Amino acid sequence: MNKDRRFWNEAVETLSPQKMKVLQWNRLKGQLQYNFDNSVYYREKKFQKAGLTPDDIQTFEDFQKIPLMTKDEHRQIQAESMRRFGHPYGLITCAPREKIIRINSTSGTTGQPTLYTLTENDIKVLNEMHCRKYWRSGLRPGHIVLQALSLSMFTGGLPLSDGLQSMGLCVVPVGIEGGTRRVLDFALLTKPDVLIATPSFGEYLIEQAPKLIGKDARELGIRWFFCAGEPGAGIPSLKKKLQEGFGAKIFDHTGGGHAFHGISCETEPYPGMHFVSADHCILELVDPQTKDPIEITDGAMGEMVFTFIGWEGGPFMRYALGDLIQIFTEPCTCGWPEIRFKILGRADDMLIIKGVNLYPSALKGVVSELEPRTTGALRIVLAKPGPLVKPPLKVRIEYGIKDISAEDKHILKTELSELIKDRLRVNPDIELVSPFSLPRESGKTSLIELKSNV
Repeated sequence: MNKDRRFWNEAVETLSPQKMKVLQWNRLKGQLQYNFDNSVYYREKKFQKAGLTPDDIQTFEDFQKIPLMTKDEHRQIQAESMRRFGHPYGLITCAPREKIIRINSTSGTTGQPTLYTLTENDIKVLNEMHCRKYWRSGLRPGHIVLQALSLSMFTGGLPLSDGLQSMGLCVVPVGIEGGTRRVLDFALLTKPDVLIATPSFGEYLIEQAPKLIGKDARELGIRWFFCAGEPGAGIPSLKKKLQEGFGAKIFDHTGGGHAFHGISCETEPYPGMHFVSADHCILELVDPQTKDPIEITDGAMGEMVFTFIGWEGGPFMRYALGDLIQIFTEPCTCGWPEIRFKILGRADDMLIIKGVNLYPSALKGVVSELEPRTTGALRIVLAKPGPLVKPPLKVRIEYGIKDISAEDKHILKTELSELIKDRLRVNPDIELVSPFSLPRESGKTSLIELKSNV
């Protein structure tokens, strides 16, 4: 193995855009026929509903006539399959039962978990995508990775462990179920080079390490920190906090148990994540409200839609996951060739205040700019679920200096109000609260808190 090569799979990862489109189209045509032949759901609810057969699809515009699939619809399909067949695999799963060798799941935090059915082929595809990401960032066989995410069947668990091991990395799947002290103890015990965690948990580890193990987090020897589940490298102040706290390189990356994978590079300013799985995933943008297609051009924004190609088990087709992204097609100065994307937030997280769209992650980015005068922690307090919010927007923000004077607190509050109004065009009602008074979580941290008496 040539450890000095720049790409894991140079032949595919350096394909020209024109050749990649040809590869995608050929695989898409085969995938459409496969889905039509092997899925009752796709045949009846997507192709026939649109009055199409695979032979009718001769252009990408023809393909976009197939109706979108959503996560709610995915859950409904599972429930209908249970009623009709006694199991959840009878409608969307295309491969025969004897070829399905793993089932992964979403966390189910907002409803019934959605299941991903995978064959040996699909697992090989996933492992290939993980290898591409970590190889580009500089990881090589022999590096030790502390995996501090929810384990087991979730997409950040076994699928990630498999991918890391397939590249020759040593995995320490400590998880988060045992608590913060256990993660730190295993970091001391196993001497990892790499930490994979949510950035909010990374912040918490930096805060808690001196109290729990009597050492600063940067003494753990972590050289790479990979943000999962939340933006980290894309928020300059948060990236700096993680860099300094661990003494590590910070990367955003995405892609667990599905075919949509991306990773950021080290270019400054942050250029987004490179889309490294185009040979197994067709990416589209649609308008979040109308669901009409949006052309992928430099700077285009919309709801992400993806289609798996070269996939056997449960191949998602025109699946609208609810994530809003921005696309960049101009070449990145790092030299990696593919398009890039920034995850702006989830469509169902977006708040609307007097006609202004606000994403909680954008608010966190602004608040974090005033660290260490703030800790970066906040909660948006709503009387009822969004997206419509009756002004003013109520926000609890932690100040960062323990013995702050009343005058300095007033100055900080004023600066925060002006900064948020200038950057986000929202006039907030800010309540400053003491450092570390807002709950920290080891998984994804919700920035929205519902209070009926607000």
